[in-house]
Amino acid sequence: MLWIPGGDFLMGSDRHYAEEAPVHRVLVDGFWMACPVTNREFSAFVEATGYVTSAERPANPADYPGAVAEMLAPSSVVFIKPKSPVDLTNYYKWWKYVRGASWRHPRGPDSTIKGLLEHPVVHVAFEDAQAYAAWAGKELPTEAEWEFAARGGLEAADYVWGEEMMHGGRHMANTWQGEFPVRNSREDGFEGTSPVGSFPANGYGLFDMAGNVWEWTTDWYQEHGMIDSPCCTISNPVGAERSNSYDPRQPQISIPRKVMKGGSHLCAPNYCRRYRPAARMAQPVDTATCHLGFRCIARG
Repeated sequence: MLWIPGGDFLMGSDRHYAEEAPVHRVLVDGFWMACPVTNREFSAFVEATGYVTSAERPANPADYPGAVAEMLAPSSVVFIKPKSPVDLTNYYKWWKYVRGASWRHPRGPDSTIKGLLEHPVVHVAFEDAQAYAAWAGKELPTEAEWEFAARGGLEAADYVWGEEMMHGGRHMANTWQGEFPVRNSREDGFEGTSPVGSFPANGYGLFDMAGNVWEWTTDWYQEHGMIDSPCCTISNPVGAERSNSYDPRQPQISIPRKVMKGGSHLCAPNYCRRYRPAARMAQPVDTATCHLGFRCIARG
């Protein structure tokens, strides 16, 4: 783990997506942070504890009234590349619930993690990430801690490494090059996830703070615009109340949402420019995907 010294910084962005604004000054205390948890590390946790992830267990029908039986079987969300251009407003064109997909079988039941032990673990719901952190004697970061660490000491820079997407003509993170979701030119060398540490570290020595996989934080999701007194420095913020994190567009679904950070290998300029430290998205706590993992911190 690497020591992140803490301090104050400008959190968010006024130049990109609405959910990142307004920029507000935040103070965080120092903490230790690790790189993303890998399949090798998660395997050791499962071997030691016998833990079964959310994606490997059948869903409780009481939590999903009206759901068809096949949707309650052990499954997870997998990216399936369409064969031709699709409507980018309909993410069901490339996201599919795949029965048997899990951290052991990241692309579906016929896949394995053989050769992927140094890649970040995926298909972990929030409770799975928390269980690993508790076993390891660590914690998950808040959104503010995560973003402070991602910036690596650069004040308000667009990217983890500075102001330009390409640095000296070099790809600095595992992202999507080409037309999402149908064509990835793989200019950065990867189609899916990449081994942790494949791209340069940031100013604090942390790898993969942009791209590769999204990462869980402990904050319940809310729009930055709902923050009290965003004009003043906020010390060690911890996000919204759980009850305020539900998706207002789906009032029939009572699944709270956490903030995830960092973007992934599926983020592309033509669709999702969220491979930036300010970028953030809401993720239901029960939902695991093929491009979402986590990293741990230790405080004090």
